[in-house]
Amino acid sequence: MVLTTAIHAERSEENLTTASRLFLALMKQDGGVRSLLLALPEVFPWVRHLGDEEVREFTVELLDALSDAAELGAREAVHRAIVSWRATARINADPDQLREALRPLGDVDLGPVEAHG
Repeated sequence: MVLTTAIHAERSEENLTTASRLFLALMKQDGGVRSLLLALPEVFPWVRHLGDEEVREFTVELLDALSDAAELGAREAVHRAIVSWRATARINADPDQLREALRPLGDVDLGPVEAHG
């Protein structure tokens, strides 16, 4: 548990909302998209193990998650996006793991899948 003042919490929310909106506005500009994609490896060095389309998908998912965190208080979405894409990059970086991940399952029945959403 973290104790904080209401003013501090409000300013943190305002900062997150401002950053989220700024990034979303940049994504609407051709030059902004390119700049954001070029900046990603500095913030997340592991993106070099993602393909071009995966980097775009990560960027969109991250910005959507930042927006949800700012507008809805759904902060877990940002963590989930980063952790899941970092795991993808980790698999891509290891040829043995990538080969295993891409191996067809054949007739393996993994049972019923429960969909949430």
